[in-house]
Amino acid sequence: MSVVETETPKAEMGSAVVRVLAAAVLTYANRVYSGRKPYLYPKSFVPGSSAVGRVVDVGQDATKLKPEQLIYFDTYVQGRDDTTALFLHGLSGGFTPGSNKLMETVWRDSTYAEYAKLPLENCFPLDEARLLGSPAEGGLGYSFSDLVYLFTISIPFGGLRDVDVKAGEKVVISPATGAFGSAAVFSALAMGARVVAMSRTLSSLEPLKQLGFGDRIQFVQNTGDVETDVKELTKDGPADVFFDISPGAAIKSTHFKSCIQSLRRGGRVSLMGAHQELTLPTQFIMLYDITIKGKWMYTKEDMRVMINLVETGYLKLGEVGGIKTVGTFPLEEFDAAFDAASKMRGSGLQVVIVP
Repeated sequence: MSVVETETPKAEMGSAVVRVLAAAVLTYANRVYSGRKPYLYPKSFVPGSSAVGRVVDVGQDATKLKPEQLIYFDTYVQGRDDTTALFLHGLSGGFTPGSNKLMETVWRDSTYAEYAKLPLENCFPLDEARLLGSPAEGGLGYSFSDLVYLFTISIPFGGLRDVDVKAGEKVVISPATGAFGSAAVFSALAMGARVVAMSRTLSSLEPLKQLGFGDRIQFVQNTGDVETDVKELTKDGPADVFFDISPGAAIKSTHFKSCIQSLRRGGRVSLMGAHQELTLPTQFIMLYDITIKGKWMYTKEDMRVMINLVETGYLKLGEVGGIKTVGTFPLEEFDAAFDAASKMRGSGLQVVIVP
C-alpha cells in the first residue's frame, strides 16, 4: 500500500462525493491488506471503512443530501437490483459474482482518501448541531472521531435487533470483551435491556463496571464448567436472549452451551461470530423452543434507529459512553494505524484515520 495523488471523484447518478473527516480501522486491517487474511478485493483499489464526512456534491437523483451536510457513511453496500449482492466497501468483495462486480467497478475506491464517491443510500445525514454542539447549548459535544464508533456498534446492534431485544429483557452477552463484544453491551443497554456480561476473566470486564448502569448490568465469569455457569447466569431467573460474536478460536468454548441453557422457554439466540461449525445443546433447544438466528451485519433501518438513539442521548459515545479513541492517524501513517488497531485489547476502544 502507498499514498498517491489522483483526481477528485465526481458525483454521478446514485452517488455522493464526500470529504472524509474520520474513518474507522478494523482490528485485523493489517492482516487483510497484507494478504495474510485472504479477503477478495480488486487490485489496485482504495481501501477503507465506515466514516464520517461532509458532502461535497451529489448526483442529480439525490433528494435529501446536500453539499456541506454532515453524514455517516455505512460500509455495508447492497445491490439495488439484487439484495443478495452484498459487500463491505473498501474491505471485501462479498460472496457472489454480483457482489464482486459492484466492488470491482463503480464502488472500487473507499474512504482512506481525502474524497470518496459513495452510494447515496449508504450516506446517513447526521444532526450536526446536536452531535457536535456544546452541552451548554443542548449539544452532546462529540468529535468526528467519537462518531466513527458507530461502525463498531452497528454490527452487534444489528444482531440484537434481529432477535427483537425489548426494554426490560435479560440479555446474556458472551464474550463481552473485545471490540464487538463490548459494543454489544453498549447496544443492549441503550435498547433498555438488562445485561449479563460474561468473560473468561472478570478483570477484563472492569471497564464495563464504570458505565454507571447499576443493577442493569451484571458480570459473570466463564469458568468452563457448564453446570456452575448456568447456575450463576440464572440466579435471578432465566435470560430472554443470548448474543455471541466470538472469534473462530472460541469454537470449542463451553459458553455456547451454558448461555443457551440459561434461556427461558421461547428464548432467542443471535449468532454473529466467525465460527465454522458449532456443537450446540440440541435437545435443550428443542425442548425449550429456542430460536437461533444467524446474522451478518445489519439493515438500513437498524442504522437509522441506532443513529436516532445516539442523537437522543440514549446511546452514548466518546468518554461519557466508556469509549476511547486510542489513536488518530493521518493517511500517510496508515501502517501505524493498522498496527495500533491490531494491538487493542479491552472494551470500547477504537483507532481512527483522519485523511
